[in-house]
Amino acid sequence: MNGSDMTDAHADAMDAMYRYQRHIYDLTRKYYLFGRDGLIAGLDVPPGGSLLEVACGTGRNLKKAEALYPEARLYGFDISEEMLASARGNFRNDAASFIAADACRFKASDFGAEGFDRIMISYALSMIPDWRRAVVAALDALLPEGQLHVVDFGQQEKLPRAFRVVLRAWLARFHVHPRAEMMAVLAEEAGARGMTLAFHSVGGGYAWYAVLRRQ
Repeated sequence: MNGSDMTDAHADAMDAMYRYQRHIYDLTRKYYLFGRDGLIAGLDVPPGGSLLEVACGTGRNLKKAEALYPEARLYGFDISEEMLASARGNFRNDAASFIAADACRFKASDFGAEGFDRIMISYALSMIPDWRRAVVAALDALLPEGQLHVVDFGQQEKLPRAFRVVLRAWLARFHVHPRAEMMAVLAEEAGARGMTLAFHSVGGGYAWYAVLRRQ
């Protein structure tokens, strides 16, 4: 299966999963997608700067960002057209631009931009099959002084083993697989690009939050 076929297959799978879920997605996810609001608060988007969300889903995070950074130019993409229908509905004032794209293959030029001041990836790497390529694509889309902010499921390293087992089994039903190598991959990419990596654990390793920025 080539890259295009893999993208189409993943898009079809996500559309099938979210065709109905998207209507209750934000209501249900607020109970276990921890750390998102902290990430948004820490973005510090410069006045008039640009913010892109990779795999933006319903646009919930960008809507929160709009309230904190009203002068920012907002962009989002998702592989699921179903999710994008909800995202566009949340921004009827056209304050954000949305397109359908693959996180592993997108470019800033897809939006007619040279790059972005801030890029956020929230609970998406654990759902993207070739997630390492998605990290590289995001870093490539940053402006020279840009920052990448990532929050996702950690390894629950300080939580009871029984909790980890139940959580992993439940997440797998939704095609979610926490990436044990996530911080190592981010550290490697940061080092190769002359960037620093700041890491925070949320809730005993329930989630991991990372920021990559220029030194």
